[in-house]
Amino acid sequence: MSLTLYSTLSRRKEPFTPIDPSNVRVYVCGPTVYDYAHIGNARPVIVFDVLFRLLRHLYGSDHVTYVRNITDVDDKINARAASEHPDLPLNEAIRRVTGATERQFHEDIAALGVLPPTVEPRATEHIEEMKRLIEALIARGHAYVAEGHVLFDVSSMADYGRLSNRSLEEMEAGARVEVAPYKKGPMDFVLWKPSKPGEPAWTSPAGIDTPGRPGWHIECSAMAEKHLGTTFDIHGGGIDLVFPHHENEIAQSRCAHDLPVMANVWMHNGFLQVEGEKMSKSLGNFITIHELLATKKFGANQWHGRVIRLAMLGTHYRQPIDWTAERLLQARATLSDFADLLAGVAPAEKPHADVVAALSDDLNTPSALSIIHGLAKSAKRNPEAAAELATTLAFMGLYGGETRDELNVGVEIATVDTEKVDALVAARLAARKAKDFKESDRLRDELAALGVALKDAKDPKTGEITTTWEIAR
Repeated sequence: MSLTLYSTLSRRKEPFTPIDPSNVRVYVCGPTVYDYAHIGNARPVIVFDVLFRLLRHLYGSDHVTYVRNITDVDDKINARAASEHPDLPLNEAIRRVTGATERQFHEDIAALGVLPPTVEPRATEHIEEMKRLIEALIARGHAYVAEGHVLFDVSSMADYGRLSNRSLEEMEAGARVEVAPYKKGPMDFVLWKPSKPGEPAWTSPAGIDTPGRPGWHIECSAMAEKHLGTTFDIHGGGIDLVFPHHENEIAQSRCAHDLPVMANVWMHNGFLQVEGEKMSKSLGNFITIHELLATKKFGANQWHGRVIRLAMLGTHYRQPIDWTAERLLQARATLSDFADLLAGVAPAEKPHADVVAALSDDLNTPSALSIIHGLAKSAKRNPEAAAELATTLAFMGLYGGETRDELNVGVEIATVDTEKVDALVAARLAARKAKDFKESDRLRDELAALGVALKDAKDPKTGEITTTWEIAR
């Protein structure tokens, strides 16, 4: 079955042809382990887990190498460690923070049905590889030493900015970059910098006599090269990483080896909002994966990891997603119905071919889920369809034998005032007709907080929207 993927680099969908079908190679930027991963961090983890599963299915589980890194040296880590453990030496405080945060990250994403990557390199274990890459860049005239720093000379790369589709002049005009007198150009970025007293430090490259530590971008270039080679198949991450991180990775890796590309395909997932607004601590809508799994902070509910995963996959990965309590309630109701259908069902040998085909069209998860809903209808009367449904859901990471009760973790059986719910539903419909979407969203959230799941449907003849509701249990 052919696979097509949209590449940010070419800005189009293209047939995917691996460099070596016996070893399909993928790199995805992982977490910086200074705090709990938030729900926006969960999106690339889930999206590229689906890609990993699909590639394993198409090429064989032993023929895919998936690398997702851990960044464990960073200014944010240093600041968190100093704040959380002020009585400890900084390096010891850093070890405690990164160790605890990494363990929590692994626990949280495992609950989301995410497979472990083939390799999970840590930045601090690849310092020598970073230094060798830096030395190669200096030798080729793409980097220079200035006041204990090593910087990449952006002007030395003719097509810098190709991934983000911006010229150097455009980037300079809109840049928020450090103004430093030792830089040759304003867009030049740090490959290596001096360490402050007490910070993590290593012997510096390029004959610099003071200890230092790597810049952010060089870390991923070095880890990708170590585990996947100088050119590999797919590089992924969130859309927020296109510039400067991925643009700078490309610059480092290509210029160090005089290569036309670093990765053949660049994939990026879209932004995530919470209830229609950008997620931020100042707005009070900052939510971590751990809080969704273990507390009732969001939507007055605790959420099972499979439910979070289904809610995430309901939107195509390249599109922005609005994270709402209603989305989670609907996902939980859907998975609960599937669980009832699949109790005692033995899985089939293969997932449904149409679902694999939908995912092979640039990870079209909405189309795949539509096919799954049709398969679920057939499963009510056809044991073979039920078996195929079980295997297909497991293939997408959406089923691991959970029961309805397990999926409804922490949920008390709700009792609601039917008249009140009907009135709120009617008011929401009226707000939608009046195009007062802010009020419509407010009423939707009020219903979600009552444990009510809404289902909107359009009459094909009249075009009228009707809404039904049920207790999401």
